[in-house]
Amino acid sequence: MSCGTEVREPKPPWLRIRLSTGTEYQEVRGLMRGLRLNTVCEEARCPNIYECWGDRTATFMILGEICTRRCGFCAVTTGRPQGVDADEPAHLAEAVARLGLEHAVVTSVDRDDLPDGGADHFAAVIRAVRERNPGCGVEVLTPDFRGVPDAVDRILPAGPVVFSHNLETVPRLYPDARPGSKFERSIALLREAAERRDATAGATGAVPGTPERPLIKTGLMLGLGERREELLETFAAARDAGVEILTIGQYLRPTLKHLPVVRYVPPEEFLAIRDEAMALGFRHVEAGPLVRSSYHAKKHTREAAV
Repeated sequence: MSCGTEVREPKPPWLRIRLSTGTEYQEVRGLMRGLRLNTVCEEARCPNIYECWGDRTATFMILGEICTRRCGFCAVTTGRPQGVDADEPAHLAEAVARLGLEHAVVTSVDRDDLPDGGADHFAAVIRAVRERNPGCGVEVLTPDFRGVPDAVDRILPAGPVVFSHNLETVPRLYPDARPGSKFERSIALLREAAERRDATAGATGAVPGTPERPLIKTGLMLGLGERREELLETFAAARDAGVEILTIGQYLRPTLKHLPVVRYVPPEEFLAIRDEAMALGFRHVEAGPLVRSSYHAKKHTREAAV
């Protein structure tokens, strides 16, 4: 694979995770099973699942558990998806209510089999959560919809407080890390979301991080063989597209079938990279080995809204 040479030493101490499957964890797990909901916490093997579920929070993954793309870094199963569950918006809204969430993060698999890429379903979920939980903000982490022209226009009117789409890595590594995706298409989606948002909310003085003025967010992984100058160029491209919140974390190989880890980035380097990114004008940058786009998402939004 062209992303680099695999790191074969054990994971460094800063990547050690405390496994805890106590009462709260089991309750969240049971809730997801009972309402037939998927979470990226499980499907993508997120290292923070024990902490998040222990705190009675989760990142919901809609539109099924089968993805139409095969990204080199992702543990979500690839194949032929089933039909869309029309009850999912209501079930997800019920889970948000039972968990008592004030900020719900909703992502999805890629659904290139659907004419709209799943955009209408995202909108339905946002509306259902807001109706059932008026005080809860909804953050959506969307796919690129493979360039469907009006995907953003379907989602923003539903009122998310954050519109997010992850760039994942630098453009040079896309052929291995994100086959089927294009860096230019992802940047265009983020830019379109910022421009559409500004066209409707820019003149109203709406508060950032509200349904009237959602924040624009993206995330990247380190450790796939990217170079520092490439990272900074990618950060600059994201900022130029209107991105306001940036998350940066360490790539962890889900299985031996996935891309190797080229390098484990130490915490102090994450802090230096964060400072370089902040100098570009982002409202908030969260960087660290275990940072993921939805990890402490409520905190990101609150700090970016200041």
